[in-house]
Amino acid sequence: QVRLAESGGGSVQAGGSLRLSCTASAYLSSYCLNWFRQAPGKERELVARLRLSNFDYASSVQGRFTISQDFEKKTLYLQMNGLKPEDTAIYYCAAQWTGTWSECQSRTDFASWGQGTQVTVSS
Repeated sequence: QVRLAESGGGSVQAGGSLRLSCTASAYLSSYCLNWFRQAPGKERELVARLRLSNFDYASSVQGRFTISQDFEKKTLYLQMNGLKPEDTAIYYCAAQWTGTWSECQSRTDFASWGQGTQVTVSS
């Protein structure tokens, strides 16, 4: 099972930027790679996902966040621009090998999760 570790969280003012990193213990070829977040009192929600050259985003972050992967560095990134107070949450990366993008899109459980990193956006 791949181990994941997030970093890059912090506190910023609205309109600011952060880049989250998720470093894996193994190469992530053909993995379904995801960023989730959970705000206090709310359910966990999918922010963005990526598999090879396919990706999609939650509508709430579309156009502001960018998910990417550096295969050689075994690292998944989430570039967050134009941050809003409602983006405040603990952000988690999750990974699971999948055979297709369709399988990645329909998957709701993942074998590997990071410990989470806090993102706080003040107004």
